[in-house]
Amino acid sequence: MATMLRQPVLPSETEISQAQSSLKLLKQDRADTHFAIGSPSGLKVPLSEAAFDLLLNVLTEMSRGNAVLVVPINAELTTQEAADLLNVSRPYLIRLLDQEKIPFHMVGRHRRILFKDLMQYRQQSKRAKFKAMQELTEMDEDQGVALAE
Repeated sequence: MATMLRQPVLPSETEISQAQSSLKLLKQDRADTHFAIGSPSGLKVPLSEAAFDLLLNVLTEMSRGNAVLVVPINAELTTQEAADLLNVSRPYLIRLLDQEKIPFHMVGRHRRILFKDLMQYRQQSKRAKFKAMQELTEMDEDQGVALAE
């Protein structure tokens, strides 16, 4: 069964305030290495430290009023979901897929992209842009030194 992305959760003013309070209380009680989450009925369920840290990250973003979206690493994305996550148009993403810059597979007639492959492309793209900026800066500095002489 494919994992479907849901819309990001944009917190209301009440939820922002509640996240701020919860975050403050949870950060104060960080000394213990055993974490649990409780329900209003009194049920307490243990959490791993990784799950607790994820919860803190979600609460931190919500307390700032930011939208939060949790995506499983092996989630299969539609081309529109992938384009939205990269902040590009769907036709541009399709060109990247056709150029084999991002791996994908077909489900019937539809392309599906693994979240991890999309994030790997994004990291590679950021590194390439950073390297290009460094090279431009070096070229500019070299020309600046040559002009000053």
